[in-house]
Amino acid sequence: MSVVKNAGRALVMSAILSAPAFAQVPRVPEVPMVPMVPMVLPVIPPMPVIPDFEMPDLSGFEMPDLSGLGPMLADIDSMLAKIGPIGPGPMKLGPIGPGPLGFGPDGPGPLGLGSKIAGAFDEQRSREDEARQRADEEKQRAEEAKQREAERRQRIDESYQRGQESLERRAWARAADSFTRVIDAEGSTRVDAALYWKAYALDKLNQSADALATVQDLIKRFPQSRWISDAKALELQVRQNAGQAPRPQDESDEELKLLAIQGLQHSDPEQAVPMLEKILQGTASPQLKSRALFVLAQSNSPRARQVLTAAAKGASNPDVQRKAIQYLGVHGSTENRAILADIYASSSDVDIKRQILRSFMVAGDKTRMLQVAATEKVPELRQEAVRQLGPMGAREELWQMYQKESTPEVKRQILQSLFVSGDAAHLIDVANTEQNPELRRRAVQHLGTMGRTSTGEALVGIYAKEKDTDIKRSVINALFVQNNAESLVAIARKETDPAMKKEMVSKLSLMTRSKVAMDYLMEILNK
Repeated sequence: MSVVKNAGRALVMSAILSAPAFAQVPRVPEVPMVPMVPMVLPVIPPMPVIPDFEMPDLSGFEMPDLSGLGPMLADIDSMLAKIGPIGPGPMKLGPIGPGPLGFGPDGPGPLGLGSKIAGAFDEQRSREDEARQRADEEKQRAEEAKQREAERRQRIDESYQRGQESLERRAWARAADSFTRVIDAEGSTRVDAALYWKAYALDKLNQSADALATVQDLIKRFPQSRWISDAKALELQVRQNAGQAPRPQDESDEELKLLAIQGLQHSDPEQAVPMLEKILQGTASPQLKSRALFVLAQSNSPRARQVLTAAAKGASNPDVQRKAIQYLGVHGSTENRAILADIYASSSDVDIKRQILRSFMVAGDKTRMLQVAATEKVPELRQEAVRQLGPMGAREELWQMYQKESTPEVKRQILQSLFVSGDAAHLIDVANTEQNPELRRRAVQHLGTMGRTSTGEALVGIYAKEKDTDIKRSVINALFVQNNAESLVAIARKETDPAMKKEMVSKLSLMTRSKVAMDYLMEILNK
């Protein structure tokens, strides 16, 4: 009972002590009540009644043949594979933008479908561009391979020619070195000839063992060579002279003998011709054999003509044959030209045929040269005929040939021949009308090496119409080669392309002796 009383006292005391605090709290005014607005619901019309759907009878329906859609479906599968897997969530299309199919390239949502489709198309175009680029690179590599092959053959021919010249100067060691380079060159077609002349030079150096080894190498490696008979004769001579030093007096005797034969040719040609024929069939030097052929070519003797014709047809080694063909061209009578035509028709040796074409040029036989240029099946020989028509001045014939020709390599050679013949007018036509950019550029290059008086104005006109940047640069280079500062300044003033203008200013800066060029450069600096 006392516990209850004590609790009651505590409550009363607490109420008394807290009373002043409650008296100090301000009274909050009452907020008037807002009357409730009744909600009016819209009247929803009743849903229309959908009739029961009846499945149509498909018993007579035949599925169309979709076998032809295989490639199309494969392409679609390939494209979907490139797009990638579709992410989770609802499809969200971005705003319509420049991407294919109207999908924004960066629209919201996890798909990014527009970007993926655009990427697939870009990848396809990129592959096509790469394929075209690879094709162009392969074509360029093929052209470079042809050029390297031509340069390789030219180096071999030059080494062989240097060896021949060294023989004529009696520089035996140098001759042997030149012929060794011909022998060691990859793909050389003159190994047998080089082996013969190397052995010849070694014999003159009194290196009999090396000379015999070289001759035997020739006989072993080339048993069917036309040098075999010469090689066997040389082998016999080397064996006879083994251990003996070279005798310069013998060479002098050969020279005196040839002079005596040449004198005898005028008084008794029937006696001189057999001696000359013996020289051609023996082991005489190239120089001595060449001079023997020269004497035969000057002779009016039927026997001399017979020996020369036999040599031209291949009765001796190929060097003698080429030299005989050359002399038939130098003395290019109607009969000699007919002999050359017969040899050309019957021979399959490209080098021999090339020498005949050069002899046609020396003899001025334009008719036969044009026939070869029009009908020859071997591209190398056809181009050689076209090349020789340039020095012969066959401008109109070359131009007619160019208009009918479809092979770019032959057309390039025709342009070269037009340049050699000085035909600026037709080169200008090519530069203005040819559809092939490479041929247009080649024509422009040729025009640049011709006189500025006849081509300068035409080059300025070509530049003004040309759209191809590389060809425009070729025009700039052509004008620079001509030292044609006036034309360069004229087109530079009108040029709006900064890169092309910079190209012209760069060329003009090198033309320090031209007042026109220097004045224009000062004009630029003063702006």
